[in-house]
Amino acid sequence: MKRCVYINDNDLSEDLYCDNRISNRKYTVLNFLPKNLWEQFSRFMNQYFLLIACLQLWPLITPVNPASTWGPLIFIFAVSASKEAWDDYNRYLSDKKANEREVWVVKQGIKRHIKAQDIHVGNIVWLRENDEVPCDLVLLGTSEQQGVCYVETAALDGETDLKTRTIPAACMGIASELLHKIKGVIECPNPDKDIRRFDANLRLFPPFIDNDFCPLTINNTLLQSCYLRNTEWACGVAVYTGNETKLGMSRGIPEPKLTAVDAMIDKLTGAIFLFQIVVVFVLGIAGNVWKNTEARKQWYVQYPDEGPWYELLVIPLRFELLCSIMIPISIKVSLDLVKSLYAKFIDWDVEMYDQETSTPSHAANTAISEDLGQVEYILTDKTGTLTENRMILRRCCINGIFYGNESGDALKDVELLNAVSNNSPDVIRFLTVMAICNTVVPTKSKSGAISYKAQSQDEDALVRAASHLHMTFFNKNANILEINLNGSIIHYELLDTLEFTSDRKRMSVVVKDCQNGKIFLLSKGADEAILPYACSGQQIRTFIEAVEHYAQLGLRTLCLAWRELKEDEYREWSLLFKEANSTLVDREWRLAEVCQRLEHDLEILGVTAIEDRLQDGVPETIETLRKAGINFWMLTGDKQSTAIQIALSCNFISPEPKGQLLLITGKTEDEVSRSLERVLLTMRITTSEPKDVAFVVDGWALEIAIKHHRKAFTDLAILSRTAICCRVTPSQKAQLVEILKSCDYRTLAIGDGGNDVRMIQQADIGVGISGREGLQAARAADYSIGKFKFLKRLILVHGRYSYNRTAFLSQYSFYKSLVICFIQILFSFISGISGTSLFNSVSLMAYNVFYTSIPVLVSVLDKDLNERTVMQHPQILFYCQAGRLLNPSTFAGWFGRSLFHAIVVFIVSIHAYAYEKSEMEEVAMVALSGCIWLQAFVVALETNSFTILQHLAIWGNLAAFYIINFMVSTLPSSGMYTIMFRLCRQPSYWITMFLIVVAGMGPVFALKYFRYTYRSSAINKLQQAERLGGPILSLGNVESQSRTIEKDVAPLSITQSKSRSPVYEPLLSDSASTRRSLGATPFDFFQSSQSRLSSSSYTRNKNN
Repeated sequence: MKRCVYINDNDLSEDLYCDNRISNRKYTVLNFLPKNLWEQFSRFMNQYFLLIACLQLWPLITPVNPASTWGPLIFIFAVSASKEAWDDYNRYLSDKKANEREVWVVKQGIKRHIKAQDIHVGNIVWLRENDEVPCDLVLLGTSEQQGVCYVETAALDGETDLKTRTIPAACMGIASELLHKIKGVIECPNPDKDIRRFDANLRLFPPFIDNDFCPLTINNTLLQSCYLRNTEWACGVAVYTGNETKLGMSRGIPEPKLTAVDAMIDKLTGAIFLFQIVVVFVLGIAGNVWKNTEARKQWYVQYPDEGPWYELLVIPLRFELLCSIMIPISIKVSLDLVKSLYAKFIDWDVEMYDQETSTPSHAANTAISEDLGQVEYILTDKTGTLTENRMILRRCCINGIFYGNESGDALKDVELLNAVSNNSPDVIRFLTVMAICNTVVPTKSKSGAISYKAQSQDEDALVRAASHLHMTFFNKNANILEINLNGSIIHYELLDTLEFTSDRKRMSVVVKDCQNGKIFLLSKGADEAILPYACSGQQIRTFIEAVEHYAQLGLRTLCLAWRELKEDEYREWSLLFKEANSTLVDREWRLAEVCQRLEHDLEILGVTAIEDRLQDGVPETIETLRKAGINFWMLTGDKQSTAIQIALSCNFISPEPKGQLLLITGKTEDEVSRSLERVLLTMRITTSEPKDVAFVVDGWALEIAIKHHRKAFTDLAILSRTAICCRVTPSQKAQLVEILKSCDYRTLAIGDGGNDVRMIQQADIGVGISGREGLQAARAADYSIGKFKFLKRLILVHGRYSYNRTAFLSQYSFYKSLVICFIQILFSFISGISGTSLFNSVSLMAYNVFYTSIPVLVSVLDKDLNERTVMQHPQILFYCQAGRLLNPSTFAGWFGRSLFHAIVVFIVSIHAYAYEKSEMEEVAMVALSGCIWLQAFVVALETNSFTILQHLAIWGNLAAFYIINFMVSTLPSSGMYTIMFRLCRQPSYWITMFLIVVAGMGPVFALKYFRYTYRSSAINKLQQAERLGGPILSLGNVESQSRTIEKDVAPLSITQSKSRSPVYEPLLSDSASTRRSLGATPFDFFQSSQSRLSSSSYTRNKNN
């Protein structure tokens, strides 16, 4: 499908396509309430609580006032709705500002000011310097004689360098005063979101041109939200407007990511729901039996002889309402709130602020911070991620002669400088290709200094190196390229540009020497894209050796070539190229086919070697994260030798003989299959440390392996802790992430460029580096940082703390709800199993919303170990990776604790007050007070690092409980009139509180002390060292300990590997004492020793 845009003809285009009104709003005033409620009630938990709230409206079955559920439910919905409304209102204000911005548009041949929202397809829009582009335009004219303009596309793709845009060839030479009268038609595709591609044709109507088609590409467009820079004015015709622009089509809400903690909470919620159904079923039957037997014997119970048909459902439904608080209604809001704070901690972290680029860390996704602490695999790009992406030409090989080998800097090589001075033909041709085989645009400042605008750091390095060697590309006037060579000016006419693609891996230009009229094809690209196309008879062995030599030094290599074209050959090819360039269907494929017809019989001129240095702190960061049990895969577009050398220099792999590199090679399916089987066998039987064994695969073999041997490659991925994947495409990077995710590993992908976006979005966690390639990766990522070294702190500090805090908060939320629910259930056994509530509605609502929520929310400040200790001992991250703090075993501990505390509170309260002819409200208040006291001590016991704020939250909340209840007790209509005053005057009340705390916390404290002292874990030992102020205890060589197990177990089969046995758990050792100490956690007090041992591998044995 295509659309036809008639230039400057309002009647033909205005009614066919939408105007330029932008709308990013999710709601309107009329649909906000129904749409927002529908979204909220699409969640199972909200549906459940709505059902409970509706059942409470039935007076016959509700044991408490409906307000106890309706109040918190409405409050939670109101908070969520308010947040959505506020976000949508801000989107509305942003849209309003953009829509009402004034722009210059040609209407009926006259330029006039209109609002941006009134632009229609076909209108000619005029822009001045620094104006924002209001819609997608096809460029028609600029103030520059060569027909170019410069745009800043950072808002669109995150790339900070200015881009060059050119007017179509058909518009060249049209006077500026005639542009507002121009007429024609543009055939273009229907709107899409591909900002890298625009395949269209332009045909101008007479008198401007004689109906000839002119091909258009993305370089002839100005896209919405870009800014016009360094250009006095430009004009273009609107082709896509409003929400149909490429930026508008790209907008959308990304699919939310589910963390491992969220998935576990969902499973635990389901388990509690099933337990609740069982309890309701059992108590419902027991209640009906008691009612039909014992109840009728009691003189104070008067049941009618015959009841309604639904009589048997009344007691079960009462218990359902009574037990509904087992699932805490506030858990989602609490988790959302603390996760937002985790994200802010990352934003505020000054130690992750990059001083060099003034770039702070930023958390774009506020919902997955705890996943950072459970990362098992990191997949990283190389260029710009591990390296600085600052390219400098260091060495080169020209016609078999090596330059820069001795000095390490070809630009200072005396022999090369002499060859340039003597106008050596081979060297001059080599430098010519370096200088003009690119898309670089030279610009001259007022002082006369020349700077270059390049879209590629490699091209920028080559052009600057050529200039340093006296081959200066100083001007580009339309299609005329001007070069200054040793003071003499050389002119070339640029005839065609054969652009670089990831499939072709090369780019070429066709130029004409203006002095002698000869036509040349200049090419540069990867060695496998250039050397195979050398002319017959040319010896290329020297160039192959040069490529290998430079790659082993960790340098990036490019091969340069050229050939002279006959005029007839070029004319014939040019027709095919123009035809392919004009097609609207499969243009890229057609162009590649036509380019192949010209790029052959090349004369290889030489090889360039560009240095891209490692970033500071990369080797140390990788080494530290490896100690934390995290595995690394490098995914790069560079050649194999370069990638291996960089991997060696940054501690990615160990050097020989300790390290082993297993190559997966082959060009056919059979070759790749044999190579893959050989590598798999070696991985299974090797006695080397797993971190010292890595497999290496290139893009060609990887494509065959994934397509035809996916299962075998997946098995290899499970066994491998290190991999180097070379010459991979962006889609292959995403496929590798998908394979690791299919093995139930938590993956983190990190990159800095647009080619890393798919990988970043596919991973469980995406991290973007704000690098020299722009901000595209950073904007697509969940987290953005300035340097790779900050990844260590992001994972070990923020990820670990977030996981620990979320694990405690989620389990505590269930604990506090279960305590009050178990007390209600126990009370039913002395109230005729009738489903009567011990607590009144106000107390229940306040218990959930105020009394127990505030203390736990300040757990976001808790630190079990200080940051310095965590960074020194990264091995302790294993507790998070293995899910030691949140799993069914630890949850069973909290479940048992809640039952124990409920029994203590109930028994002590009943025995202290029930036989003194106390009112039921007094007994309820005593039991509620006991719960509040216990939970204050529970939070205090589980808090590792106290601050003033935490003391205020815990003990201040306890004081607030009494203040609030004293105030409520003054109200005659509250149902609690004078109760608190009476209780607090009684010594028996305070003695009861003391007994509850001692009986409830005594065993808990004793168990914790026993584990902390006699069965301490690695974390406990580090805590002791911190508190004693002594030296940090060594955790030993945990890596070698974990490998001892590996040697003892049978050779791993693939099925065993998928279950991820303790081989991959670096803190486990083969000693029983170490196993016991690591089994202990602060949260599983009610587990047996066997359950503690098994809990360590819970998350890893998901298939069991």
